[in-house]
Amino acid sequence: MSRLFAIAVLAASTLALAGCEETVQAPLDTGVCYHVGTGPDGKIKFNVVARNQPNIEHCAAQLEGMRLRFLRLGGQTREISGAYQGNFIFLRREGIFRAQRWEGNQYLMLVRSGDGRLVVPGAVQTE
Repeated sequence: MSRLFAIAVLAASTLALAGCEETVQAPLDTGVCYHVGTGPDGKIKFNVVARNQPNIEHCAAQLEGMRLRFLRLGGQTREISGAYQGNFIFLRREGIFRAQRWEGNQYLMLVRSGDGRLVVPGAVQTE
């Protein structure tokens, strides 16, 4: 009986600690595209990149343009993150991924073609 009680207490305390963990939530503002960066204090900051974006793909294109402009200016950051209407966007070498949570699973949204353009997965046929 005491063993079952100890397991129950352990499970309850684990759930309580998980509930205390602060999760990062993407802003829900309609049509606003954000760059997600880290401030000097280590906290995540949301910086507006563009407003009136009709969908997440347009936001991803705005972030890709920002990334390319920084690289042309001599920047070294090749991977960046963003947010759009409650979703996170991750620009990686392989393509652009999206996730509903900062630490959540990332799903492929757009891939890079051979010439560097971003296309929908499966749009490029290889022989």
